[in-house]
Amino acid sequence: FVGSSRFKVTTVATTHRDATDAVERSDAQVAIVVPPGFAELLRKGQTSPIQILVDGTNSNTALIALGYVGQIAGTFGQGYALDLAQRTGRALGRPLVNVKMEERYWYNQNLNSRWFFVPGVIGTLTLITIVNLTAFAIVREREIGTLEQLLVTPIQPFEFIIGKTLPFFFIGLIQVAIVAGIGMFWFDVPFKGNPLVLLLGTCLFLMSTLGIGLLISTLCKTQQQAFASNFFVLNPMFVLSGFSFPISSMPDVLQWLTYLDPLRYYLVIIRGAYIKGVGMHVLWPQMVALFVLGASLLTIAVLRFHKSLD
Repeated sequence: FVGSSRFKVTTVATTHRDATDAVERSDAQVAIVVPPGFAELLRKGQTSPIQILVDGTNSNTALIALGYVGQIAGTFGQGYALDLAQRTGRALGRPLVNVKMEERYWYNQNLNSRWFFVPGVIGTLTLITIVNLTAFAIVREREIGTLEQLLVTPIQPFEFIIGKTLPFFFIGLIQVAIVAGIGMFWFDVPFKGNPLVLLLGTCLFLMSTLGIGLLISTLCKTQQQAFASNFFVLNPMFVLSGFSFPISSMPDVLQWLTYLDPLRYYLVIIRGAYIKGVGMHVLWPQMVALFVLGASLLTIAVLRFHKSLD
């Protein structure tokens, strides 16, 4: 596996628990567990089992990964059998070594593709809805001339921003709850985690989406400009999120850009809480990243909004 172009060895676990933790944290897509006595069975020319733990969250990726594991295991078994025959002088009428794979799909044993796509749709719809609502709402006020009228009142600019964005924050929460309910009861996608973990992750994600929408509104003067800006912002965010294309298969430059995409972190959170049932002990890095992105985007957007008023 070290010399394979299909796999990248992320860690070498010393215990079974370390291997399972790597899969749980999404640090590894596949974990290979070699049992005690594996080498001895090989030397005797007997069947040697290995356990393959596959993250079944993405059913397509899981099947492809397991297929490549089978190819590597088969090639290794044939090569070892040939070497053993040459060293012992025995004729190689059939493979003397058989590496038997005992695979286990975690989190999605039946590899249902909808278990992967439904949580992704929740995040994507939330991103599109909140960014569009926030951007258009403030641009519309500027376009029809009511923004200046509101700002000559005793309210402060930050109070205006809170008043405009807070309803969209609650709209986002309601939308996530509705779509998650549809996924559970209509598409039979089970929710295995803690709802509070998903709620916290959603709130942090909404901070980022509100910041993006507000930032777009400060850069645009008309709703047509806001629509075009949303198109050029949201499409790259969708592509870089890892929803359609695995981040690991992207060029290095694009992989670095994905760290600026809030949807990337939210998809890990929602799939972790939804399908894997993991908690804060696993998802805290994504939570911290979303908080930093959300706070930064909101700060930049508010400063830009003040500057545009001046």
